[in-house]
Formats: sequence, structure tokens, C-alpha cells
Amino acid sequence: MTVHDPDLEPANLRPAASDPTEAGGILRIDLAAIEANWKMLAGMTVPVECAAVVKANAYGCGLEPVTRTLSRAGCRTFYVLNGLMPGSAPAFAADYLRPVINSTTELAEWDAFVAIKNWRGGAALHVDTGMNRLGITVEEAAAIAPRMQSENHGFTLLISHLACAEIPDHPMNDRQIRLFREIRLLYRGVPSSLANSSGIFLGGSAYCDLVRPGVALYGVNPTPGKKNPMRPVVDLKGRIIQVRPVNKGETVGYGAAFTAARTSRVAVVAVGYADGFLRSAGAARAKPAAEVIVAGKRCPIAGRVSMDLLAVDVTDLAEGAARRGDLASLIGDGISIDELAAGMGTIGYEVLTNLGQRYHRVYKGE
Repeated sequence: MTVHDPDLEPANLRPAASDPTEAGGILRIDLAAIEANWKMLAGMTVPVECAAVVKANAYGCGLEPVTRTLSRAGCRTFYVLNGLMPGSAPAFAADYLRPVINSTTELAEWDAFVAIKNWRGGAALHVDTGMNRLGITVEEAAAIAPRMQSENHGFTLLISHLACAEIPDHPMNDRQIRLFREIRLLYRGVPSSLANSSGIFLGGSAYCDLVRPGVALYGVNPTPGKKNPMRPVVDLKGRIIQVRPVNKGETVGYGAAFTAARTSRVAVVAVGYADGFLRSAGAARAKPAAEVIVAGKRCPIAGRVSMDLLAVDVTDLAEGAARRGDLASLIGDGISIDELAAGMGTIGYEVLTNLGQRYHRVYKGE
């Protein structure tokens, strides 16, 4: 006979905890900081319009609360960037969304829908200037340009995307800015957009008529190697569920990846890769382990991050400083998203968009 006991249900099947005391992790998202970041970027680029990119569930921060906040702050433009999926045109029209057209095939499908339904919502046209990912070619853009002579040409925005904006002196930046300037001449009268978060910091030559920051809104540094000009948005705490001694020479976790070089103590935190805390946070060849903050001090992760748990070496803390039920800081209190990302061998984008759904979420400033 099988007996179902909800208390024995695997943690990764449980919904996000409504009670913070029951949660393995507490994720605080500062909506006021998102608003402040948008206003700062909008102020930098006046009189150019400042849109907001809210793809991937607003970079893991929650689409609805983020768009509500930005809309109240004055943001008026949110585009659907990934193009037109086959048969999806009616859904765009139903919600009055403007797609970004990324190929001539998408354009043909959109034009057919517009002709049948007489829809006048418009669309953005994406021209590839060097990214070689999405967008029509420069040659296709030139061939399509004559339709600008029509009063109902249907384009409300012309866009391209910078490939290397976070590297200010990369020659691709100037190349793409110059090429996009030439294409804009073919589409006079249609607003244009090129600058993403890092592109804004390249200066006015990249601004065009509309800038579209994304990751900078959520606190990631758009100017790598320089001081982060953005306010932090995300604070993540993980709950310690056990503190245990480890004898010298014993190992911790899967693969025996951590060996205690001395008599040690580890704090086991109820956060793992099922919560988006990447397995790569552990030490690897030529890469030290990422750090977290316990009792106000930095402590390295010990061994591999597992599905629901991670272990932290708290040997250097005073006896009793780390206790069952305490919270360890995984992001915040001096550990930025960018620092954690570096400790995981990745970028802040991946850390943000992997923020799990099991955390107890708290929205500040809503």
C-alpha cells in the first residue's frame, strides 16, 4: 500500500512558500530601484524615448509587477522582440501588441494578416547589421524600402541590435552604428532604435529615436570593468537547515568534490540548482568557489551545488555564529549579481533569468 504524505513530497514539486518561515529562500525584488534605474537611463537620453525590455518574465523579476511599475513611471513602449511565430498574428492583434518582424517570411505572414483584418497596429522591422542572429539582411531592407512611399506602410519602428556594446572600443560598435545610419536614410519618417543597456553608454551616436534598456533596469552592470551605475534590484537569502562538523580528510557532497583540509564546519542551505542557483558555483579547475555571506562574513561554497541544497564552509566563523534557521545572503549585502555570476562562470543575465519559483517572493515598492 502507498501512503501519500505531503510532508514527504520532494521539495522541487512544492509551490513557492507563502510563509517566509517555510521557504528555503527569500527573494526580494525592489521595484522602486527598477523605476529609479529606468528614470536614470531616460534622463541620460533625453529627448530620446526610453522603452523597457521585459522579456523572460522581466529578466526573472516578474512581468506584471515590473511592467506595472514602469508604466506608472512613464514608460510607454514594450515590444515583443522575438518575432512572429507561425499563426500567432491574431494573438498580437487581440492584445494590441506590436511584433518585431525578423524575416521576410514573417513580414509576408504579417502583411497577409493585416490585409485580411485591416489591422492598423503596426510592427517593428528588424534589420541585421552584424549580429547574424535575427533580422532581415541589409539587401532585403533596401528592397523593402520602396513601400515607404505608401501611406499605410505598416512600420512603427526600425531596429537593429548591437553585438558588442558592453565592449566600448570594439570595432563592431562603430561598424553597426554607421551601417544602421545608412539604413535609416531609406526609412525616413519611421522612428529607429539601436541602443540596448550597454549601448546607451556608448553615447548619442547609438541613441537614434528610442533606446531599449533591459538588463541594466534589473541592476546588472551595463559597463563591465567600471563601477556599476545602476541600483541593485535583487536580494536573495537562503535558509540554513543544518550546521554539521566535518573531520579533516572527509568529503562533502556529490563526487566528493570538497575535502576538508582541517577539522571543519559546513552550513547546509536549502537552495540548489532547482532554484536557479547554478551548479557551476562550486569550485572547479582554475576557478574558486563562489562565496555567500553568513553571519556578516564571506564564506565559500563547499563542494557541488545539488538540486535542493548547497553547503557552505563556515569553519572560520565563531562557534555558534551560523545556526539552523539563519539566513545566508546569496545576492545582496555586498555580493552583487555580477560577482555571483563571475563565481558561477557566467553572466548576470543567466543568474537573473534563472531565479526560481520556489522562493518566497517579496516585492518592495509595489
